[in-house]
Amino acid sequence: MSIEEAPRSYEERRRSSICTVHEKKVNPTMSWQKQDVQIKRKTYQKSKTMDFQESETTTRRYIVKTERCGDIIIHVQGDVSQQDKRAVFLTVHDLGCNHYSFQDFVNRPCMSDIKERSIFIHVDVPGHEDNADTLPDSYQFPTLQTLGEELYQVLDSIKVKFVIGLGEGAGANVLARFGLAHPSRCLGLILINCTGSATSVKENFKAKFVSWKGKGSIHQSAEDYLVFHKFGHQLINETNADKDKVVSDFLHRLRGTINVKNVQQYVNAFLSRKDLPLKQYKNDVLLITGVLGSYANVVEKLHRDLDKNKATLLRIERAGDVLNESPAKVAHSILLFCKGQGLLTSVTLPGVERQRTFSGSSIDMDRPRRFSRGLSMEEYDKPNLRRLSVTCGEIPPPPSK
Repeated sequence: MSIEEAPRSYEERRRSSICTVHEKKVNPTMSWQKQDVQIKRKTYQKSKTMDFQESETTTRRYIVKTERCGDIIIHVQGDVSQQDKRAVFLTVHDLGCNHYSFQDFVNRPCMSDIKERSIFIHVDVPGHEDNADTLPDSYQFPTLQTLGEELYQVLDSIKVKFVIGLGEGAGANVLARFGLAHPSRCLGLILINCTGSATSVKENFKAKFVSWKGKGSIHQSAEDYLVFHKFGHQLINETNADKDKVVSDFLHRLRGTINVKNVQQYVNAFLSRKDLPLKQYKNDVLLITGVLGSYANVVEKLHRDLDKNKATLLRIERAGDVLNESPAKVAHSILLFCKGQGLLTSVTLPGVERQRTFSGSSIDMDRPRRFSRGLSMEEYDKPNLRRLSVTCGEIPPPPSK
């Protein structure tokens, strides 16, 4: 019987957790297959010698037991067995969201080339999966620091060696702490609207006026807090014609499938955060913020404190929620960042043609052309092992089955 089918309480499962995916000693692959969420996409490729072929994109749902956070649910897009030929991303969502925020972004057309050559591991913060039960009173919600430190168990459970962290808001703070705690497992960090300081007096003062008690639904003040946290000043300065629809979709999911009482605990953890010593992180960092976002000034301050040889800041004009308002710019910056890490080298930048095998200039016309074996797309996408061996030399071996 899988964990989802077990009739035990959440606290009983948490008390017996030992960082394994399943309690019984069975083939974990077979158990995971029962929880697969198949998203089939038929694509047909025409060939002179082959008939039409069908390919399939799959999102798999796993329940990972951790020592200090209880059960963590993850959603994996891509084939983990191909991780040596792919870029692997670990995502953590912001307040009021769950894995859908990054899954929707990855499924956008501007991310199609990156998606085809990558693996995405989307983490649901405890109690934030769709239609989740309210966390019991006996459950101690983890701090952002604890969440970050425990994420290595997610990688161990599905035998992933190292990742690039991709987080937004509170999730960006969590992933930054993961990178600091486990630098050999994190090749780099892409942080959207990340806060580097502890909660300010002004932020705490505003939070005191937020009420989370509503009759069967979220209170208006809590909605307003989460909407401003997510979308920022764009609600005041009208710049986006689709603003109302974007906010409406956010509230529809918040009211419909996400447990608001559990969201409150994530908010409390965010408001109790400590200073983030990101300057101690030795790998590359990309900070992204929208100029109209509620944390734009905080992100810029964080960038000023970092080593400019390692940290890059992308400020997107006329945007607050950059994933929804400027997805193409975010996708382009992700691709550039990954190329700097020796990943996704076969993906062509928009507007840039792939380099030709040989030159066609008049100078070389009289010379014999030298042909060499070209690299396949998979070989292009393999990480630069010489570079990664320096960063990831201390990676522990994957757990045995």
